[in-house]
Formats: sequence, C-alpha cells, structure tokens
Amino acid sequence: MTEHRRLAQLDALRGIAALAVVLFHFTTRYDELFRHAQAPWLSFPLGYTGVNLFFVISGFVIFMTLERTARPMDFVVSRFSRLYPAYWGAMLLTFALTHAIGLPGRTVGWEALLVNATMLQGFFGVPHVDSVYWTLEVELLFYAWALLSHRLGGPAGLRQFLLACLALRLVYAGADAFFAVTLPWLGQRWLLLPYICWFALGVAVYRLSREDGVSWRDVGLLGAALVVLAVVDGWRWAVLGLAFSGVVLGAARGRWTWLEHRVLLWLGAISYTLYLLHEYIGWAVIRRLEGWGMEVHGAIAAAIVLSAALAHALTRWVEQPAMRWIRDRYRHRPPRAKTASA
Repeated sequence: MTEHRRLAQLDALRGIAALAVVLFHFTTRYDELFRHAQAPWLSFPLGYTGVNLFFVISGFVIFMTLERTARPMDFVVSRFSRLYPAYWGAMLLTFALTHAIGLPGRTVGWEALLVNATMLQGFFGVPHVDSVYWTLEVELLFYAWALLSHRLGGPAGLRQFLLACLALRLVYAGADAFFAVTLPWLGQRWLLLPYICWFALGVAVYRLSREDGVSWRDVGLLGAALVVLAVVDGWRWAVLGLAFSGVVLGAARGRWTWLEHRVLLWLGAISYTLYLLHEYIGWAVIRRLEGWGMEVHGAIAAAIVLSAALAHALTRWVEQPAMRWIRDRYRHRPPRAKTASA
C-alpha cells in the first residue's frame, strides 16, 4: 500500500465528514432556524460530529506535516497555500450569492468581508461571511500551538503540550462541577480546551500508525484524551472518539479499500471547498426554492448539487492551481544573499 493510497483513504474520510456536515445543515439545522415548508423524511441530527472527525484528521495531518518540514516557514507556506486561496474564493462566492439570492439576517457588509479575508474575524468580534468559518480559527490556533511546541521540544514537546491542555481541561471542568467556579473563558479559547481531545486523538493516531513500533507514550496520549472526553463530555463522546480514532488508524494503514471508490475520492478532493461553500449558499437556495413551491427534498437535493458543483469548480480552478503556484514559487525562490563578513 503506497503512501499516496493511504492519504487518499484519509481524504475520502474527510469527504464523508464534510458530507455529514452538509446533510446536518440542510436538514436539522435549517429546520431549527428557518423551518422547512414540509418536514423532510430524513434528518441528520448527528451530522455535526463530522467536525469532530475533521479535528482528528487535522491532528494526524499536522503532526505528519511537522515531521516532514525542515523549517518553520516550510510549515507556514504549506498551511497557507492549503487554506487561504480556497477560503478567499469561497468567501467571495458566498458573499455574492447570498446577497443575490437573499438570506435575511445572515449577510454581512463590505467591511466585514474585508476583515473575513484574514480568517481571524472571530477574534475581533466581526461576523463570519459563513458561520462554518469558526472552525478555521480553531484550526489556525492549533497550527500555531503545534508549530511552537514542536519547534521547542520536537514530538515530545507537542505531546507534552497536549497532555498539559488535557489536564487543564479537567481543571476547568472540576472547578465548575465541584466549586461552581467559572475559570477564564479566554484560557479555554486560546488553548482550544473544548476541542483539544480531538486534536490529541489525531496526533496519537498518527504516531501509532507509523511502522517504527508502538510507543506507549502515544498510547497514553490516546487514552488520556479518551478519559478526558468521558469525564468532561460523557461516555458517548469517548466512544465516538474511540471509533473515529480506529477509523482514521485503519485508513492510515490502508485497511479501508472501500474508501478508494472514485466517488468517495472525488468527495475527499472537494471536501475543504464543499465545507466552506455549502451552508449559507445552500440555505439561501433551499429557502428560495421552497418559497417558489418546490418540494422539500427537491430543494435539498438542488442545494447539495449546487454546493458540490461550486466546490468542484473552486477546487479545480482556484484551490489546486493556487496551491501549486505558491509552493512552486516558495520552492524555487532565489537563495538569500550571504552577508559579507566585516
């Protein structure tokens, strides 16, 4: 099993996670906010857990990227080229189409659009062009902490950072449960405490998927994350975390050949752009079509098809060429001139 095929299986899992979020937003979440004209036959109330699977896969991929980059700027360019070009394209499309089709109470002005271009709008209290962007801030913070801890202490440094955050998650939960003390919210936000278990699972799974033997430290990190999930969020979340870890580990070892179906591979290829594009555009389309009298399932299907088509176009004509161009320019940049010695 080649490295390419293993990563393809992980991408396919990411595609399934994105589809789960899409179905959740177009059925359950839409109904909560706007009410469908008729109740759909199927709803996907647990589809939002696709975000948790995203975080597990991100922990896996970020650790892998850190191990394969020699310098901090290599990592920065890799992540920038992966995230920003597609994000900018999706942001402009969402802004244009929601204004054109209409989505009352959800559209933003030009000033918010400009701040959104940084991907840091949540830290400034500026509304998102599309509310799914909140996860990108979480990802960016995790990238920064992962890079810093890995540069300072290598793999052990990142593991120690994650274990410290897991312990702090217990402290926050214990202070609230036993002493009715609410510790500073900013600490939770900046250290990603509500999501740190999922990233820790991904890091542990990456380490366990390597062929150089199982490290009990990594098994310990996996177990610690599951214990914190069980204690703080409940045993159901711990079971879900264990299931996601097993699925990602199987994909990393090339076990799930069914994930190599071309439809799932295509879905994996467009997963990032599909996630970025679908929510507000899809809601606007469903709302307009149902307002015109279209049957609810037809409106949902139309929103899914449009979201997938836009995601495919954005992946093919913006994300992939921009990522190649940025990485090629960085790779072939002229060497710095050496400073003459005094």
